[in-house]
Formats: sequence, C-alpha cells, structure tokens
Amino acid sequence: MAHRIDEIDAKILDLLQRDGRMQRSDVAEEVDLSISAVSERMRKLEERGVIQGYTAVVDAKRLRLDITAFIRVSVDGSEHYPDFVDQVEEMDQVLELHSITGAGSHLMKVRIPDTTALERFLSEIQAISGVTKTTTSIVLSTFEETRTVPTEPMELYDYDDSSADD
Repeated sequence: MAHRIDEIDAKILDLLQRDGRMQRSDVAEEVDLSISAVSERMRKLEERGVIQGYTAVVDAKRLRLDITAFIRVSVDGSEHYPDFVDQVEEMDQVLELHSITGAGSHLMKVRIPDTTALERFLSEIQAISGVTKTTTSIVLSTFEETRTVPTEPMELYDYDDSSADD
C-alpha cells in the first residue's frame, strides 16, 4: 500500500513549517487529535523522510553575512562533477547547490560577509578541477525567502523505491 499524506498530515506539515518549535499539544489542538496520535503521525512523517529535520531560521545579516550571491558554475565534463560537488559541499558559505540545465552545470547560493570574501571564495571555486566559468549575481534586496512548501493531501512520492509497501 502506498503512503499517503491526508488532510491532517498536510495540516501538521503546514503548522510545523511555520513553527518547528510548536508544542505537540498545540499541534494536537489545531488538528483535533490526541497528543499521542499527533506524535505517531509526526514519527511516521519523519521515518518516511517527509520531515527531514527541525531547524532555527537565522538572520544572516545579524551575523554579518551581508552578501547573498547566486553563482552559476560551468564544470567541464561529468567526470568532474563528483569531485566538484564533494568540495563545494564542504564549504560553509554554500547554502544551496543545484545541478541545473541551461547555461552552466551548477547553481549555488552563498552567504558571505563582504565583497573581499566573495572574491576569495570565487577564486576557490574557480580553482576546482573542471571548473571553466563562473557567473555571479549579487542580491540587492530580498522580498521573499522561504523553505516552506505547499502541503495538501496526496500520495507520497517515494523516489528511493516507488514500489515500497507499508
């Protein structure tokens, strides 16, 4: 039997995305279930990888990470991709790394204190074997930034094993 996100699971996900520290008793009240039923649903959502963790949202500017930049990177040949990804994943400045289509092969989002640090960081990226080009866009203003995703009842997509049973 396929795993399903029902209306209650969707509501739980919505609540937790807005406030990951929300007390289970408050979640239970919002969805009209017992605390133990909510705890069980949350456990199952965690086991299935729908909930991957709980985290604090930190204001990067208060930590003097004043520059947000998107860097499009061209890596020459797929033989260089694994090494590139391994090296970039170790860099604290990198918040996101995506393999993309179109111009370039990868797109990363970085937070960095200033342009001097950005210049040093770009030199590190450009020194990675296989990197042929970088194109950087510095963010001037951010109007919306979120990690929340829309939630609704649905069949749960299991990309590791789409034929998995309960």
